[in-house]
Amino acid sequence: MTRQPLADVKVLDFSTLLPGPLCTLLLAQSGAAVVKVEKPGVGDDMRTYHPRSGDDSVNFGMLNRGKRSIVVDLKSEEGRRSILPLIAEADVLVEQFRPGVMQRLGLGYEALAQLNPTLIYCSITGYGQTGPKAHQAAHDLNYMAQSGLLGLSRGSDGAPVLPPALLADIAGGAYPAMMNILLALRQRDADGQGRYLDVSMSDNLLTFAYWGLGQGLTGHGWPRPGGELVTGGTARYQIYGTSDGQYLAAAPLEDKFWHNFVSALGLTELAGADGTETGIRDRIASTLRKHPAAYWLEKFAGIDTCVALVVDLSEAASDPHFHERGVFAQRVRLSGGATISALPLPVDRQFGADDAVLDAPRLGADVASFNPVTQRGGNA
Repeated sequence: MTRQPLADVKVLDFSTLLPGPLCTLLLAQSGAAVVKVEKPGVGDDMRTYHPRSGDDSVNFGMLNRGKRSIVVDLKSEEGRRSILPLIAEADVLVEQFRPGVMQRLGLGYEALAQLNPTLIYCSITGYGQTGPKAHQAAHDLNYMAQSGLLGLSRGSDGAPVLPPALLADIAGGAYPAMMNILLALRQRDADGQGRYLDVSMSDNLLTFAYWGLGQGLTGHGWPRPGGELVTGGTARYQIYGTSDGQYLAAAPLEDKFWHNFVSALGLTELAGADGTETGIRDRIASTLRKHPAAYWLEKFAGIDTCVALVVDLSEAASDPHFHERGVFAQRVRLSGGATISALPLPVDRQFGADDAVLDAPRLGADVASFNPVTQRGGNA
């Protein structure tokens, strides 16, 4: 295997739970040596989460494979002093405390930049380091609510629907953090300078509302839940039930797909409709409810209609398509030797780790060496 692109990058991870650990997992997958700095006792709070395999939280294992772990009491002067040699040689530091916490510990960017001027220091928070909401306690659902996205996702009773994905943590936090760390490393190659990165999960959620912002800010009306192109306002972008209680996700937005779709349904008279006309959605729904999902999937087979069966996660995890592509090829080893499929990551395989199995770090397992960033750990 060729040398991984981040093989010479040393990362200190002070974060817990999901956004920061997923960011540093992406870095580790790309070759970086990542050391988790964990609190005494339980370590990363994710270690206590269920389900468990042996002594390990499955969630923790999936998010932290291939990393190393040290335990440091950041509330003690001795603990803070002990971590300074690692900070001095680190390339990247990721933290996820509320604004001001690292500064109060004497580990803020200004102080550490004196020790290590080339350090890339990334803070991930819900609302950013500044602004009236900066210190509010919140979770993913709160960021979704206050970014306007949750208000656009409503059920038939008009109430907002709980999203099934932690969009703020992953798409608003982990992914932008990794992106900006890579940009900062690239910029450092040019000017030799470290820098501070302020990643706000709620700020980054607004990107997903690009179409609604464009519509509202240009005076064309702010989007209505259930009333726009991708929120239920057209028959061309809907979820339809079938006679056997299953559901089809139908998105024949373009005319060529729409024509194929209504022809397969035997409703060729709707070919010229734009999908917003009164009664069209009900006609399509009543037609699809006459037969089971398998009947319709056979009807749609071989023609482009942009229709897919709504499956559950277990069906997706066993889909031959994903397995042929090697999406679940890597594995993570938990305590007691049990292994499970590793979390699929958006890192091209040519950049990823070559190891088929990587370990989840045991709490404080690398304290003895206490120079853990000089080598990549956790390999099988």
